[in-house]
Amino acid sequence: MSFSYPKKEKLKSQKLIEQLFSEGKSVSAYPLRMVYLKTEFEDTTVTFQTGVSVSKRNFKKAVDRNRIKRLLRESYRLNKSAYFNNILSSYALMILYIGKDGTDFDSVDKKMKELLHTFSKKVS
Repeated sequence: MSFSYPKKEKLKSQKLIEQLFSEGKSVSAYPLRMVYLKTEFEDTTVTFQTGVSVSKRNFKKAVDRNRIKRLLRESYRLNKSAYFNNILSSYALMILYIGKDGTDFDSVDKKMKELLHTFSKKVS
């Protein structure tokens, strides 16, 4: 698995997102929470589709939400290969930022590693 985050790995299907929140399980490492659901994708080369979300209630300005989403995507991109290489099933993931204050890359990266570690332990 490479350090890229291509378009086909992004979670965009509205049906799948609704199913993810209604049937999915979650793990958390505050201020991050991951909702996941085991599923099958039409494209067999993809094993994970991931989306990120930041609450509009906690961050009123779009600039702040977009910055945190960029940090989440970058941290996920850098750390996914270390945790997902040995997982063979397909999963849909949604990473949520549930904190109420801003953050920096180092703290997001540390919590992302913790979150991905707990996810990989639960799954395997």
